[in-house]
Amino acid sequence: MDAQGRGQAGDNNVDPADQWVFDPNTGNYELRLDPAGQAPARPSDRTARSARRAARKPGGEGGDTDTRPLPAQRGRRGDRAEDGADGADERPAGGRAARRAAGSRTATASPSVAGAASRRRQKPKKSGKKKALYWTAGVVGFVLVAGCGGAFYVYQQLNGNISKVDVGVENDAVSDGPVNVLIIGTDARSGKGNSGYGDAGSVGHADTTLLMHISKDRSNATALSIPRDMITDIPNCPTAQKDGSKKTIPGEHGVRFNTSLGQEGRDPGCTWRTVEKLTGLKINHFMMADFNAVKELSTAVDGVEVCAAKDLNDPKSHLRLKAGRHVVKGEQALAFVRTRHAIGFGSDLDRIKMQQQFLSSLLRKLKSDAFSSPSKLYDVSQAATKALTVDTGIGDAKKLLDFGTDLKRVDINKITFATVPVLDNPNDPATVILDKAKADPLFAMVRADHALAKGKGKGKKSAVKKAPPEQVRVDVTNGGGPIGSAQETVDWLQNTKGAKLSTNAGNAPQKLSATRLEYAPNQADQAAALADWMGLPKSALKKSAQNAGDRVPMKLVLGKDFKAPGSPISAPTETPDGVQNVNADDKNVCAK
Repeated sequence: MDAQGRGQAGDNNVDPADQWVFDPNTGNYELRLDPAGQAPARPSDRTARSARRAARKPGGEGGDTDTRPLPAQRGRRGDRAEDGADGADERPAGGRAARRAAGSRTATASPSVAGAASRRRQKPKKSGKKKALYWTAGVVGFVLVAGCGGAFYVYQQLNGNISKVDVGVENDAVSDGPVNVLIIGTDARSGKGNSGYGDAGSVGHADTTLLMHISKDRSNATALSIPRDMITDIPNCPTAQKDGSKKTIPGEHGVRFNTSLGQEGRDPGCTWRTVEKLTGLKINHFMMADFNAVKELSTAVDGVEVCAAKDLNDPKSHLRLKAGRHVVKGEQALAFVRTRHAIGFGSDLDRIKMQQQFLSSLLRKLKSDAFSSPSKLYDVSQAATKALTVDTGIGDAKKLLDFGTDLKRVDINKITFATVPVLDNPNDPATVILDKAKADPLFAMVRADHALAKGKGKGKKSAVKKAPPEQVRVDVTNGGGPIGSAQETVDWLQNTKGAKLSTNAGNAPQKLSATRLEYAPNQADQAAALADWMGLPKSALKKSAQNAGDRVPMKLVLGKDFKAPGSPISAPTETPDGVQNVNADDKNVCAK
């Protein structure tokens, strides 16, 4: 068969990986997508044609012979004979005798002549009939597999493998700004390789969800894991029906996040809208896959290395591992990413850590090994696309190729996984609620396109010592925030931060576009504490020339940029305290 799965006339045993051909002009591998029955052009074919052209020239010299050998490839056959399809239109005049003479002269041509001619070789023009997809050595796309399902991006050439869903939004495959990709692992129990897990006949919920943010300059990426049992609001969701009509599924308040998919007929567009409402980030594309994706992809890359800090025995997921490092694939890989009862407190948050470890190791494997040969690239692309469902904006091979080319600059050590902060739900111990005090700064950081730091304490800390809460004296006025903001802020300062000397001073005499804190030199420690609580940028701090009296308060004017108490005015530049995160290049992470 050819690279698109079609059978070739007279040759039914062709390995599709053999159609990756090395192009000496570019130093790249080239995937030849030839029409059925037409042999792919190879350096050996060009050598034969060069010999024929050399026969036409005086002395039999001056061809453009390329003596460079092909790289080793799996299942490679011997070169085809000279009478193949590509040689038919370039036979020298004079009949069979002339052609034999041409072959004889080529055989006696000196290596030095051939080498000189090779250097003079012109770059071949692309034929309209021979479309080529290029794979440059070292280019690695994102391949993301998560939880009870998976989702991933690969370069691939088989459009027929890709399923797509119209979510009512179709963005261009390539964007000039930051890119946000919603990655959904569904727990659907139907379909090949998905039976035998959990609830038979499950419609497939958003069992594992990551929001991958790729920075505008493509220098870094952040993957936010969203707990499936988090209580949230699901907005109204227009969904496309099989008959082409649209149906709006009513939203719900205070329900589990994972019901944003599958429940009441919701499609991935409903999860898309739920995540946008939760984070304030606009999503560009989504990718979704199921149980079988983990098994097939981990097998395609010859296994993924994982680490266990202790013996793991989970009867629910059927994972059994001794303490230490292991390479898992297939059923064992799926068991690893589904495990939670054998680690930590047995919660979904513990399982997220397992998934992040697996994903990080998989990305490292792909970076170092799986894309090192055309045959492995083919195997991985086959495994990935067969389980892949995407939005229409990246719903074919060319769009995916453009999408991947745009994102290929992100290095593995610049990818950070983090978990959206949550708290135990006091009304239901089986669920969790959003920890807004930590989540809001995290979401603001991602919206501002700031990279998550690898660890705490990496940035510069303020040299000013912060005053204790009981010494922070401030008058709060509303100069552009929502109605009632001044009193809400005072209540928040007194009850949450312990700043009992804060006072509501009413409305400011003039409106401000940005929040401002006015303080005296001898109030610098108070200003540092308040700025930290409020998330104020340096531009918001206005220091006077003279010291203030003992009981003179600072002045905080809430501008139009103020949203609510506890919501930072400016996005932090470091990972907020208390946010679980791990770098994809960290090889020392072990499940425990």
